[in-house]
Amino acid sequence: MKTPLHGLGYRFLTAAAEHRAGGVDLPQLTRRGFMLMAASLTSCAAAPPAAPAAVGPQVRTVPNAGYRTPQLRGPVPRNPDMAFGSEFGRNAGVSFTRVPVAGKYIAITFDDGPHPQNTPRLLNMLRARNIRATFYVIGRSVNQHPGIVRRTVAEGHEIGNHSQTHRLLSKLSSSELREEMTLCQNAIVNAAGVRPRTMRPPYGGLLQAQRELVLNEYGYPTILWSVDPLDWKKPGAAAISSRIIAGTNSGAIVLAHDLHSQTVDAMPNTLDTLLQRGYQFVTVSQLIAMKSAAVATVPQVGS
Repeated sequence: MKTPLHGLGYRFLTAAAEHRAGGVDLPQLTRRGFMLMAASLTSCAAAPPAAPAAVGPQVRTVPNAGYRTPQLRGPVPRNPDMAFGSEFGRNAGVSFTRVPVAGKYIAITFDDGPHPQNTPRLLNMLRARNIRATFYVIGRSVNQHPGIVRRTVAEGHEIGNHSQTHRLLSKLSSSELREEMTLCQNAIVNAAGVRPRTMRPPYGGLLQAQRELVLNEYGYPTILWSVDPLDWKKPGAAAISSRIIAGTNSGAIVLAHDLHSQTVDAMPNTLDTLLQRGYQFVTVSQLIAMKSAAVATVPQVGS
């Protein structure tokens, strides 16, 4: 490794030789200076090439499963008290992805529960905001957590049929479809004493003929959705919230899953923002009944 000391030493040694040979008058190198220069030259010449800096261990981050959306300081916005009916006939429609209504009314729905931790936490959030939601429950989970279903009904929420075992219903025979609907309905009745008014097929998969069978035999219209935040992919609470807020408009049916903690984490900001924008939350049956009532008040031709 060359350093400026190499050149300096070379000049001193060359000058010393010339001084002895030709009597050239040059400054004398003291003994101390010579020893320091020699030590420097020796150490630099002998030093090995600098090794690359050692790379430390890679740091891997993991999701913070304990994160919870911070609570707002002060009172949260509240959904207004409303006395809308929830009665509708079988002629209201076979299936719905949204409902055309006059006013900023929306229905938020939660699938795949009840969950022993997430659903009670969500119910607390809804109660604080005076919001009534619709829960599409799985029969086998209802059998495991009947008390949560009873609380859900007692606090004014609607319970819908989401099948007994969450199978893809479009792949089932008519008898298998009936079994899924009947077992789930019985689980809800046994747990909370209410009969569901609507159903939602797992994965949204239900053939048109099956939808008509379910309506004719159970009285359930098939409820799909107009807003899907893809929360089952677990994109994070902020993404779930922003997707719901961006996609919601009057008459929307919002899909969410209380099975996932991220979804529940997203709810305070989601609900508060929609309330602040003037949306009012009703159950799915109330939303359908609004459409039926509006149709009933339209004057008929010739009347």
